[in-house]
Amino acid sequence: MSFTLNPFSLFFASIFTSNILLANFLGMCSFISISKDMKSSNGLGMAVVVVLTVTAAVNWLVLNLVLEPLGLVYLRYIVFIVVIAGVVQMLEMIIDRVSQSLYMSLGIFLPLITVNCAILGVSLFMHIREYTFVESVVYGLGSGLGWWLAIMALSAIRKKTEKAPVPAGLQGAGITMITIGFMAIAFMGFSGMLNVQ
Repeated sequence: MSFTLNPFSLFFASIFTSNILLANFLGMCSFISISKDMKSSNGLGMAVVVVLTVTAAVNWLVLNLVLEPLGLVYLRYIVFIVVIAGVVQMLEMIIDRVSQSLYMSLGIFLPLITVNCAILGVSLFMHIREYTFVESVVYGLGSGLGWWLAIMALSAIRKKTEKAPVPAGLQGAGITMITIGFMAIAFMGFSGMLNVQ
């Protein structure tokens, strides 16, 4: 059951109402860990945007032009992960060459983008929802921008809460989880405007 979506609607829905992080809670580990520092959050967010966009496009091509014609769709999970690992490896080499300080600040979380469930989730949603190539690329880009927007917002809020009078029992992980919950509720406020299931 495939139907064509307006790419504009899909793009904004994947950023706001169907945010891969705040609506589906995929990719939380690096989101919480890296969001302590604004520069690292920005770097990781941009890396996730690139990886999501490229892997959505490549995985759609591999799935529809190779796996489906050969009757090998059952291998999609393995193939998707191999494509994601290859893209992340190339991105890691580029960041290491261009910005050594960003590479060091991202630390282990840069190669761990490979196992970030948000990256695999976008490719699987693309397949389950039977998106076209353009829809898949738009969805990957929008999901990446939504992830980047969420990590930058959390990073900014965490900077503010460092100086706020937070009760001792809520300091650290407690206030971070409450903040993420409020962010998810705020993003759900857009649901009357656009929604893609």
